[in-house]
This record gives sequence, C-alpha cells and structure tokens, in this order.
Amino acid sequence: MKRPVVVPRQESLMYPIVKNPFVHNLQFTTLDIVRIVIMSVTIAPVRLVSLALLFGLAWLLAKISLACRTPEEKQKPLEGWRKFLMRPMIMVGRAGIFCSSFHNVKIKGQPSTAKEAPLLIVAPHSSFFDSLVLFYCSEFPSVVSKKEISSLFLVGTLIEYTQPVLVKREDPNSRTNTIKEIHRRAHSGGKWPQIIIFPEGTCTNRSCLINFKSGAFYPGSPVQPICIRYPNQFDTVTWTWEGPGAFALLWYTLCQFHTKCEIEFLPVYTPSEEEKKDAALFAANVRATMAEALAIPVTDHSYDDCRLMQKAAKLKLPKAAGLVEFMKLNKKLGLNFDAASELLDRFYAIAKNSDGKITYEEFANYLRLPKSDALEEVFSLYDRDGSGTIDFREYAIGLSLVSSPENTEETIQFAFQLFDEGNKGYITKPELGQILHNAFNMDGLDSDALFDEVDVNQDGKICFDEFSQHAMKKPEYAKLFKTYQDAKTNGHQKQE
Repeated sequence: MKRPVVVPRQESLMYPIVKNPFVHNLQFTTLDIVRIVIMSVTIAPVRLVSLALLFGLAWLLAKISLACRTPEEKQKPLEGWRKFLMRPMIMVGRAGIFCSSFHNVKIKGQPSTAKEAPLLIVAPHSSFFDSLVLFYCSEFPSVVSKKEISSLFLVGTLIEYTQPVLVKREDPNSRTNTIKEIHRRAHSGGKWPQIIIFPEGTCTNRSCLINFKSGAFYPGSPVQPICIRYPNQFDTVTWTWEGPGAFALLWYTLCQFHTKCEIEFLPVYTPSEEEKKDAALFAANVRATMAEALAIPVTDHSYDDCRLMQKAAKLKLPKAAGLVEFMKLNKKLGLNFDAASELLDRFYAIAKNSDGKITYEEFANYLRLPKSDALEEVFSLYDRDGSGTIDFREYAIGLSLVSSPENTEETIQFAFQLFDEGNKGYITKPELGQILHNAFNMDGLDSDALFDEVDVNQDGKICFDEFSQHAMKKPEYAKLFKTYQDAKTNGHQKQE
C-alpha cells in the first residue's frame, strides 16, 4: 500500500538539484594511465626538482626582503627596495606555475589596484593550485592565514612575505580581531596591498558556489570578484573532502603535458548602502554575480557540511550522510552546528544499515513499536521525498518541524495521564502495556522492555519525571501521542 503524503513538502527545505560539491571522482582511462607511467619516469621528476629549486629561490628572496626590519616597519606595508623585490618574486612564481604544467594561464578582464578594490574575492575554491592567482594580480596581494602556518619553516617565510592577516586560533576574539584588521587595511586608501580571500572557506568540485563567509564583506569596501576555471578533460587539480590526496594530485598534474587554467577578473563590485550595513546580503549578492559569470548554481552548503561529513565517517556512516545544506537548515530552522552534531548521533543510533538511511522497520524498532497506520503516518512526515527511507537531512527537518514542536509539556502531561489510571502519579507495567496494545497494537514483551527502559530507578513504577525525561530524549513519540489524542478527541465528538 502506498503511504499517503500527509503534509505538503516545503520546497525551501527540499534537496538541491546540484551534485555533492565535496566529492571528486577521478576516472582514469588507459591512455591516462600510460601517460602518467611514462611521465613519472621522464618529465615529472624534472618538473618536481625545478619546483623545489624555484621554491628555494622564492624563500631566499622573501628572506632578504624581510631581513633586519624594525618593529615599526613590521607594522607597515613593505616599502622601497623591499617592495621592489616583489617583481622578481612574481617572476619566480610564474616560472613555478609553468613548471607545474600550466604553460599558458588565460587571463580575462583587468586586475584592479588596491585603491580601487582593497579586497579580492576568489571562487570557486577547489584546489591548492588556486594560489597561482596571487601571481596575476596588479600587485602581490596579502593572504589571510592561520598563525601556526606562518611559524612553519620555509613556508612561514613565504606567508610572512605576503604581509598576511593572521588568525590566532587560541584567541577567543580571533574572528573579531581579524575582521578589524581587514577593515583597517581596506580603509587605508590603497596604502596596504590588496587582501585575497577565498570566502567559501573550503574546497569544492566547482559544480556550484557554496555559502560565502561574511568576514570579507564586513568592511563594506569595494571588492573585485575573481573567477577561476580549470577546463581540463582529465581533472587532476580538484582537491575535495572525498577524492585523491594532495600529493597524488600534484604528481598527476606534473604528469600532464599541459594543464589549462582561466582567471577572470570581473568588474569591481561597489556595495550599496544597504549592503554596507548587511555583510550577509553583500556576500550573497557578490556570490550571485560570480555564479552568473561562471554559469553554475549556488547552494547553501558550507564548511559545516564538511564537519558533519567527517563526523558521519567517524560514525561509520557514508560521508554524504552529513551533507545537509547546513546554512539552509540554519536559516530556515535555526539549527546550529552543535545541535546538528547531536542529531547526527541520534540518527546513527537508529540507522543501523550501512547506506546511512533509516528504514520504516528501523524507525519502528527504535521506538519499540509495531508497524501501524499511525506510525506509518508519522514516518511519512519525515520521509519528505517519499523514497521509503529517511536520510539525516530529512530526520533533522522532521524533528524540527514534526516532532519537537509537538513535544510540549501539555502533550507529555496528556500522555502520562493517559497511562496513569486513577491519577495515582505513576504508571504501572500493566497500565503501560494495556494502552500501548490498544493504541499501537504493541505486544507484551515489547511493552515490558519499553517499561524497563523508562523506569530508570527500577522501582516497578514510572513517575512523571521519568516519563518526561524519556519523552524529551525521544521526541519522535510526541507526534504519535498527539495523533492518538486527536483520534480520541474526534471519537468523543462523533459520539456526542
């Protein structure tokens, strides 16, 4: 029997029509394998050695440029001969790009100056190769970097040379201080270099633009959007949460005859007064402009989806189980990351199969209830796409829109009074078994097991506190209680 759709599905909370943006499946043809094998023993090693030498030369230039600076100079932009060394640094960087198989980076549009647009917004962010954008701007831009990275040998010197905005993880005010520093530089009248920012905050497969973080948009300064494309048939550059590792991708790229890259500098985007007051609106509008130029959709996926994917993997669920378009759930349901993480734990406790979905049978077993019309109706409220299973996203929506709103003190009190014959203030095992049998056709063994689970102090009675605590842990019961309450109310009205 086909289950009825009890409530209309909200389009705003349905799945997007884009594929998972955090997975990259690299498909090798026989020709690809042959090319990689041959290049691995011929050209690739030469390219790797050349990159190492160029990296060392870049480090030396950076070391010379930063040498003997006073504390006061460290608080100011590089000037004089120190700044002059940026030109050979850019030349070394472009040579490194050439050695990486990017023989002809195609440039569209005109790079802006720091005075025209103090902030550069780059998307989609899909690879460590995206850093090549730095060498094609009007001047060598600054980056936003974690303080720990700036302390690393060799790499730290190169990061320091960009005059970075450092993020200090140990500082509870790190986010605020970072925004303040970006604001200070953005409003310096072009004295500081442009700051280059990847607002997505994580790598995707370029199938869409995920949520832009608002940090770069709080200053309300003009920004220049920069679109980056890799139009290659064999994609060896995309580095995502699921797919080949960084070194493997680097080696595969070194083994290509030629790797294409296009960088498009869009016109400077000057925010309106409304956008200056609303960083989220500013970010969304810039993202929309870039998505239009790239001809790809936007989604409400974010870095928090990646965190949920990692947790799903730790719980032995498919990584994609945590892919929920988190920002959409956050905006529509007010669901924060900690709450979503807790829900994932509860979801795992129900979903025992390996594909990361809850079946009707698992739903019934979790609630210790037999299959019934009432339970099937509640299951259909969670199963928003009518697939016959509930994924994590549907479970989170179901708890927020179906169960939790019904799990009120009034509903819990009604349910307790329903079981408590004579208003004694507690429920006995026979009372619980009788109502569960009448309401949900539960047999005695299952009702006894449920009684023992709720009876925390094992005194043979369930008090209201015990009943309430269990109901709060499993709000899925609430809708069933409400359904039974409505049925009884309607029955009484018909009798009258």
